[in-house]
Amino acid sequence: MTLKAAAHGKGHLLHSHAHEEIPGTVDLRAAEGDDTGYGGQALFPVPAEDPNDPLQWPEFKKTMILIICSFYSFIANASIIGPSPYIDLWAEEFGISPAQSSELISYPNLAFGFGSLIFVPMYLKYGRRPVMLFSLVTFAAGLIGASQCTTFEGLMAARVLHCFGSCVCEALPVQLVNDIFFLHERGKRIGYYTVCLCLGTFAALPAGYMLAGGYGWRLFFYVEFAFAMALLILAFFFVEETSYDRKAFAAASTPPNEPEKLGAHEVEKGVGQTDLVVPDRKNFVQTLSLRGRVDPDVPFFTTMVRSFTYFLVPQSVWVITTFGINIGLSALAFSYTFPILIVSPPYNWPVTNSGLFALAAVVGYGLAIPFTSSSDRLAAFFTRRNNGIREAEMRLGVMLPPMLIGPAGIVLYGLTAERGLHWICFFVGGAMNYWAAYFFFSFTLAYAVDSYYANTSEMLIAMNIGKQAISFGFGLKVLTWVMESGYAVVMSGIFGSVLLVNNLALIVFMIWGKRIRRFMSETWLARLHSRSIREVTTH
Repeated sequence: MTLKAAAHGKGHLLHSHAHEEIPGTVDLRAAEGDDTGYGGQALFPVPAEDPNDPLQWPEFKKTMILIICSFYSFIANASIIGPSPYIDLWAEEFGISPAQSSELISYPNLAFGFGSLIFVPMYLKYGRRPVMLFSLVTFAAGLIGASQCTTFEGLMAARVLHCFGSCVCEALPVQLVNDIFFLHERGKRIGYYTVCLCLGTFAALPAGYMLAGGYGWRLFFYVEFAFAMALLILAFFFVEETSYDRKAFAAASTPPNEPEKLGAHEVEKGVGQTDLVVPDRKNFVQTLSLRGRVDPDVPFFTTMVRSFTYFLVPQSVWVITTFGINIGLSALAFSYTFPILIVSPPYNWPVTNSGLFALAAVVGYGLAIPFTSSSDRLAAFFTRRNNGIREAEMRLGVMLPPMLIGPAGIVLYGLTAERGLHWICFFVGGAMNYWAAYFFFSFTLAYAVDSYYANTSEMLIAMNIGKQAISFGFGLKVLTWVMESGYAVVMSGIFGSVLLVNNLALIVFMIWGKRIRRFMSETWLARLHSRSIREVTTH
């Protein structure tokens, strides 16, 4: 098959013969003429011979889409956790207890997860671009509504609205990484998204200093609204629709054998096959269309229901528990307890400094960022040693040190609170936990996507619902628990143990992960999803 790209004034189109053997096991041996990634490995997914295939887009365009979607994740997560310094202030203003005031963070956080049940099937059915723009509009409306509220009930409704509207930012960056980047790029790009997601906790710092500057809590929502509108404009101009039907332009998905080589020789002589005419790349105005790619094969409600079956898939469950526990601990438990602890004896800090714990997140995540590409490089190394066969578990080794450091940080934080140790121990324990959480956020998610690439979207619904429900459970009653049982028992003992057990699952997947994937590929779940799977050459 020959291409007439040159005749259309197009640049080089990428080629590959990589193929998936079982979910999570990919043959990356390059055939003659293939483009390659790390260490001469073939590209996967296999790109279509079409410049409109998102895998063929210029690197600048891909990077801009990733930056915009990742920044959306940052400001959306900031809008959930950022107001945590206002818990006592809201309790006083609305005449409620601090525990009830903290529900203004817990319940919006729950809505943030369950919104995926609606928005993910929407972007599968109607396209990524229109759903993202609609999501940003809803997010902005909820933020400006929150800035005008004068009652607890009204603020709760506005908070739930903007969190529900922005929920797509949890699934969409991962989906877009799936759409526009190759397998060997996936861990690094998901890592960039994770940085933005994690740094949302940093918003508590400026939120606290808004009080120090003499401004009320409403300013926080005004600032968030301004960022949301700026992001809406950027998304309109730069985020093109990434849903793509690769079937019509699929490249060959198997290495060339002798009959194929003979056919290629016949093509060169002008017989046997017809030339594939490559379409022109869409112009800039066409990319601005508000109409996404409507997929008639996506059953909206069936997709919602079928996503719950991923609670039975071990790799998916591990991502759910990893995110849920770490968000419940790192984002909610820390955010709820530190502002109360630090303004009380023996520390007696002013309330305006209660958001300074965000510095622990900055330090922890900042020290982890240099390791963003580590899992991709480790997986590439093992793939070369394995004769070009890539296993999803090959990236997991980089998580061994964080497996123990994260729980140790939780233990240190709880003991500091219980025994009144020096305040620096709060920050050291928090930074240890945040540093480890970055690895588990980034690479458990990349591992799950590697394992079940073809049905990523439905898996993301289950992940978002599950992790937000778990984090809600950890965060909702944390203040009540520590008041009744103490910080050492609840945080160091219970929370630290739960996190350690979850992290030790790493060993299970490193040793038996492929066996689990192979077993799951032969179960009734695999048969259930066989009709819905968008094969890697068709989406």
